[in-house]
Amino acid sequence: MRLRDLLNYQDIVIQCHNNPDADALASGYGVYTYLKDHNKNVRLIYSGSNQIHKANLCLMVETLEIPIEYVETLDPPSLLVTVDCQYGEGNVETFEAENIAVIDHHQPSTTLPALCELRSNLGSCSTIVWDMLRAENIDINSKKELSTALYYGLLTDTNNFTEVSHPLDKDLRDDSLFDRSLITRFRNTNLSLSELVIAGKALIDYRYNETYRFAVVQAEPCDPNILGMISDLILEVDVVDTCLVYSVLDPGVKLSVRSCIKEVKACEMVQTVTEGIGSGGGHLIKAGGFISKGNLPCKDNDISSFMNARLEQYFSTMEIIYAKEYLADLSLMKKYHKLPLSLGYVKITDLFSVGTNIHLRTLEGDLDVEVENDMYIMIGICGEVYPIHKEKFEKSYVYKDEPYRFSGEYEPSVRESIEGTSISLIPYARSCVSTGGTSIYARPIDHRAHVFTAWYEETYMSGNPGDYLAVRADDLHDVYIISKDIFCNTYAPAE
Repeated sequence: MRLRDLLNYQDIVIQCHNNPDADALASGYGVYTYLKDHNKNVRLIYSGSNQIHKANLCLMVETLEIPIEYVETLDPPSLLVTVDCQYGEGNVETFEAENIAVIDHHQPSTTLPALCELRSNLGSCSTIVWDMLRAENIDINSKKELSTALYYGLLTDTNNFTEVSHPLDKDLRDDSLFDRSLITRFRNTNLSLSELVIAGKALIDYRYNETYRFAVVQAEPCDPNILGMISDLILEVDVVDTCLVYSVLDPGVKLSVRSCIKEVKACEMVQTVTEGIGSGGGHLIKAGGFISKGNLPCKDNDISSFMNARLEQYFSTMEIIYAKEYLADLSLMKKYHKLPLSLGYVKITDLFSVGTNIHLRTLEGDLDVEVENDMYIMIGICGEVYPIHKEKFEKSYVYKDEPYRFSGEYEPSVRESIEGTSISLIPYARSCVSTGGTSIYARPIDHRAHVFTAWYEETYMSGNPGDYLAVRADDLHDVYIISKDIFCNTYAPAE
């Protein structure tokens, strides 16, 4: 669905879920602004048993002049658009309308109408609206109140960005021009005295694992920001390297995870805990997740033991490999050649000078790299991105004099770390074909592996059971992980 599809209607109501949060307010405000700019008769409403009362939300509505109305009844409009929720859900007052549209980032829970934009892989509905506005060539940063609202919507719905994983969420976070003083005021109007008591109680009662140096803490039902604050405090303890703080709410269990060691990514840790029963995301140091009550394999009073058991399994089955020190046992590996596939490459020194710190953003994740002489950035068959030096490139690939065509979901981009300007790699990419001239040794792994490559030692490549541990035949310290899907489509056994 495009926002322009809504212009076919004149009398339009945008509805947030009951007891709206910052993300609902922001995304509703974004759709409202677009329709108002196109001279539509539009209202922004919410309903339910409670009116907005949280101090940060009241301040947000007032300072950003969000025209939100509380209603108990509604004359049927020609179009009702629900934002950050789905029409017919239990947390949305049901109003009659001639036509229904839905814009949401949660998992589908009802029958969706034809007019629908549902992206469950994004961290906030604000991100969807931000991207839909961009698709209509709207300069969102020229509307500072709206840009501030959308930024704050993402910030709050991802627990201060700790649950951000999709590159579009990261783009909103990094590209927004917002009112910093207002965001500071919003963020510091969150904690009530009763929530201060909740944090204090949680810190007193903790569970500590001495072997793997992690802590598990339960907090009473509270705002996700309070969980994050508790996590930050726990991590400051000298013997704690990672921690998990959770709170049992009506719909399920909210998690906040922290890590201060490079061998464990907080985002991966929470994804492991919620695997098969929930969802989680974030970045290296901070992450968060959620498990629906119906998916919990234990009773409420056993959740702490369950979390502890999952973390013990995570740490006990983990292999950490430092490529510069690793000596691969080639007798356990098979030799493979790369198939003659058409790939893309960018000579990164055409864009940045040597020594520049850059940030590569892809659907698979982010990677920080310092630009070196004769460094290329490869773009693989699934859009995966990795650096390679010219000498190794020319042993493995042949240049092709034709444009590169990208067919992935998200165009990989590069961001200069200081200025923060984002550039898509695709317009600068050229084509090449793998020659199969350079061999690798590889073996499937049956456990979790964290590989610190020789070309970047600050963070690791993750491998899961079924993925492949690979070593270049001409450089046994060039060790890396290849996902099983990519490996099967890229390599063939050497004769």
